[in-house]
Amino acid sequence: METTSSKKRLLALDVMRGITIAGMIMVNNPGNGGAVFVPLEHAQWIGMTPTDLVFPFFMFIMGITTYLSMSKYHFEFTGKAGLKILKRTALIWLIGLAISWLFSFTRTWLLPENGALPFFQHFFVSCNTLDHLRILGVMPRLAICYGLSAIIALTMKHKYIPWFIAVLFIGYFIILLTGNGFAYDHTNILYRLDYAILGPHHMYSYDKLDPEGILSTIPALGHVLIGFCVGKLLMSVKDLNDKIERLFLVGVILTFSGLLFSYGCPLSKKIWTPTFALTTCGLASSTLAIMVWCIDKKGYVGKITRFFEAFGVNPLFLYVLADILVIPLCMIPFNFGGKSTSLQGVSYDYLLQPLFGDKGGSLAYALVFVLINWCIGYVLYKKKIYIKL
Repeated sequence: METTSSKKRLLALDVMRGITIAGMIMVNNPGNGGAVFVPLEHAQWIGMTPTDLVFPFFMFIMGITTYLSMSKYHFEFTGKAGLKILKRTALIWLIGLAISWLFSFTRTWLLPENGALPFFQHFFVSCNTLDHLRILGVMPRLAICYGLSAIIALTMKHKYIPWFIAVLFIGYFIILLTGNGFAYDHTNILYRLDYAILGPHHMYSYDKLDPEGILSTIPALGHVLIGFCVGKLLMSVKDLNDKIERLFLVGVILTFSGLLFSYGCPLSKKIWTPTFALTTCGLASSTLAIMVWCIDKKGYVGKITRFFEAFGVNPLFLYVLADILVIPLCMIPFNFGGKSTSLQGVSYDYLLQPLFGDKGGSLAYALVFVLINWCIGYVLYKKKIYIKL
């Protein structure tokens, strides 16, 4: 019978994490945002597309790896553990804020009305954009959910965590029901609370609900804690077949529970409904089971697995890198063919769109962008350089 140590790292976990990061980079960077294949778009409000799975899958895996990392402290809270959690939480959040500021700086710097200003005044005006800084977002959500789930892992008895998840989900559902939370307008309690606390200039969009807002962090925390519980189930057995069976069992139960309850609580990533969390965690668990069977049990490894492993060992660094690369590729203008464009515009308008059409060219650009980031990640992977964020 084939077995593996409960402490042995599962290659499938790194590969799946790499797939989610590559997917997040791809769907965030189309060649033409107005020409995208439907499966590569987020659901507008209610419902779910394949694109809506990549971020939840990553958060599910983050829950599993939180279990692995907290096991080093024997799940006991110490000053050292608390300080490390605090530092990592602050680092991830601050990086998210820095990226938001960098985009604001670039947009302000490029405004035509600021171009005639003296250099230092121009620079100061561009730097002074904190009043329009988005406070929440993908990185801050990861920071909050990691920090809280890690503290819970060290301070709460693990047998109570599933009940705590249930309280989070039920409490959030009650908030949605009583606060018009399913309405796609400004009467939604999620929008009203973000508007009141953060202000319109610190949200994703002043006139739209923030998909990583304050209240939707509640089910997002439950989402990560589901991953934590799955990590506990996964690592409490040594036999690889038992790991796969547990992943499949959890996956089926969560997926069907989410779909069943969706008749009363619709699936929606925008407000991260409890049913969305259940369904996506279930699909993630089943997907991981298949990958563990293929990669760690059957040994189906090769160029494809190594491609995604390069993303999986430095996931957040490459995600941040992709955001930063958007500035020189998509935002910095220059004249080409008598009109102002960008490197993205030139590659899409003059090469990819003529070859593959509107949507095909947009997808081709996204894949090239992923490949650019992979080249950097592969160098780090080959040199065994792991940048921990």
